[in-house]
Amino acid sequence: MSSIGTGYDLSASQFSPDGRVFQVEYAIKAVDNSSTAIGIRGKNGVVFAVENLVTSKLYEKGANKRIFSLDTHVGMYLTDRVSMYMHGYTLYSAIRPFGCSIILGSYEDGQPSMYMLDPSGVPWGYYGIAIGKARQAAKTEIEKLNMQEMTCEELVKEAAKIIHIVHDEVKDKTFELELSWVGDMTKGRHQLVPDDIKAEAEKYAKESLAESDESEDEDMA
Repeated sequence: MSSIGTGYDLSASQFSPDGRVFQVEYAIKAVDNSSTAIGIRGKNGVVFAVENLVTSKLYEKGANKRIFSLDTHVGMYLTDRVSMYMHGYTLYSAIRPFGCSIILGSYEDGQPSMYMLDPSGVPWGYYGIAIGKARQAAKTEIEKLNMQEMTCEELVKEAAKIIHIVHDEVKDKTFELELSWVGDMTKGRHQLVPDDIKAEAEKYAKESLAESDESEDEDMA
């Protein structure tokens, strides 16, 4: 507990003298310490990629998912409902804010949309977003993409590449890559990326990293 927040962080509905809500800040910090997740909005849909860390050899492969389908018609209506629900948990002293952020994506009437909701319940619309401990590095990579002109078939490879780039092999040696998308290729329904496309995306990511490492070695030689 920070000495700055002492006495003002016992309730989610309590403001400090300078207008801060420490319970919400603590929840945001918890998100910042989690594994990396990204969302990228292309011209024909939205792609999601998650670095799902495997912290124990006892875990069942594929059993601890971080990507979920909420509804067959996820749109602004659901975004408003979820954001109001999350915000409600910042208003009362008997409850605590959710220690998570949510990236929501949809494809309706031929238009993709994507929103990120932080623990305060505030929704923001994005073309590209990253959350988790490697969010800054991931955002830097996302900003290099001309995402509004790229299809989801192209973006799924770039998303896999970004997760591999920002993964910390020293501290977190093992992870499972989760990929999903929603767009015209799924007829507006959120689905996991098919295994063959996922395997191709991971191959592309690993080959790109290998080429980058070789280029750095040549520059140092």
